[in-house]
This record gives sequence, C-alpha cells and structure tokens, in this order.
Amino acid sequence: MNPLRVHVAVVVVAVAAVGAAASPAAAAAPSGRYVALGDSYTSGPLISDQIDLNCVRSSRNYPHLVAGAVTSLSLVDVSCGGATTGDILNAGSGTLGLPVPAQIAAVTAGTALVTVGIGGNDIGFSSIVTTCAQDGIGNPFGSPCKNRYTAGGADQLQARIAATAPKVAAVIQAVRAKAPNARIVVVGYPAIIPDSGNGCWPVVPFAFGDVPYLRGTAKALNSMLAQAAAANGARYADTYAPSVGHDVCKGKSTRWVEGLVPENAAAPFHPNAAGEQGMAGPVTAQATA
Repeated sequence: MNPLRVHVAVVVVAVAAVGAAASPAAAAAPSGRYVALGDSYTSGPLISDQIDLNCVRSSRNYPHLVAGAVTSLSLVDVSCGGATTGDILNAGSGTLGLPVPAQIAAVTAGTALVTVGIGGNDIGFSSIVTTCAQDGIGNPFGSPCKNRYTAGGADQLQARIAATAPKVAAVIQAVRAKAPNARIVVVGYPAIIPDSGNGCWPVVPFAFGDVPYLRGTAKALNSMLAQAAAANGARYADTYAPSVGHDVCKGKSTRWVEGLVPENAAAPFHPNAAGEQGMAGPVTAQATA
C-alpha cells in the first residue's frame, strides 16, 4: 500500500509438551512450503534488512517472523511493494522498474500455507493518503478529503472497495486452484490513525473531520477482505484489533505504523519493525489454529 510506489507482540508458538504429547497449536501447524503474497504492508519497505530492493522486501517482515515461529514451514516470500491483485496474477515491475514475475507463480501444488496481504493499492492507498494530507495540511478544520471523495453524493472510496472485492476473491480462487490442500490466510491491514477521536494534526496532517472518514474507510476495506476470505474458503487474520493504540499518533516506541515523517525505519504510513511483529501474531494464530 505508498509514496515509494509501495504502498507484526513477538509471536511465540507454544510447543510445550506433557510427556510426548505436542501442544494443539504445534499439532495443527502446517508443514512444508509457505508462500507469502502481498504488497508493501507485507514486504516491509525500508525496514532493515532489505533483501530485495526492487520489491522493498525486509527480512524482518511478518512472513519471515511467522516462518521463524512455525519452524515446520519453509518460506518463499514474493511480496512486493506497490503490488495490486493484478500483480499477484500477472507479471509486473517493482520499485526499481525491474521485472517481477506474477506472485502466484511461487504457489505450487504441494504448498502448505499461503498468506495474502493485498487490496490497499487496488483502492489507491498512496494517492488517498497524499491527497488527504495535502487537503488538511493548511487547516485542521472541516472535512475537505471526505468532501472530495463523496462529492455528488456517492462515496468513491467505498465504490473502489466494492470493486476490489471480486479481484481479491479471484486471487484466493487462483491460489486454491494451484494449491488445493493449502491453508490460505488473508491478512488485513493494521490501524493507521487512532481508533477514536480526531487524530493528531499537524503531526499527521489530516483535518479533524477527515479522520473518522478515513478510519471508516480502513475498516470497510478490512471488512471486505474478511468477507472475501470467508466466501472463498480462506481464513482471515485481523491485524487491526491488536494494532489499536499503536497508530501513527503514538510515540516513537509505541507506534506500529509510521507517519508522514517516519521516526523509525519504515516507509511513510507503513508498518515499522514493531508493526510487522504485531501483524505476525494474528497471522501465526490463523496459520496454526
């Protein structure tokens, strides 16, 4: 989901045993190939260490953390900053303009787990954030961004979310066709702005009236992803709920998502290392439940 054209609680999977019996989580954990598909909220742009500059992919993103916690998995991370649903199904290019194969190509018949973190770029995450920041930077009052996207009586962002739903469904169906026995987990997006109130202008320059609107848009996007997962035989990892209280308005050591001017290594309005760690929790839970 982002200005670079890109657009998570340490996870511990208990393996305690009583005698020779493994824990339920360990017994249920998939074993074998784990393919991570997704955009920059999955890849982790600017978080050290960057292991693929064209896709701004970090070795500390949530797929790596999940694979580190569930040792029966062998990770193949093909997430790429800026990716849309189309980039999962078709070849494209990365941040450096170099070719990137279709992410779905990494999914094989024997794949055990596939996580899918996609949809933000389909609705235009980068342009929405940029536009709303520009609209609010000079004046915190009113709701200029909401007014822009709802002019004429129709909410353009809700329409974009609705239009993205069948694309997400197509991705899940394509994964299932290639890996019939895989566990598929659709990953939601964490909270960027506070879950209540009117934000923290001017640190994050969204007008007071736009903050509830943007919060509602983010929740609608996650709701669509959860519904698409349920309707297509996949699981949904809710990363929003655990991220509440870790938004861009919190202090450097508390926030999971950076603001317009990052203080931790991350792209603007993207998860930092703590955010990726926070996202890994619910993803691991869904992968092993």
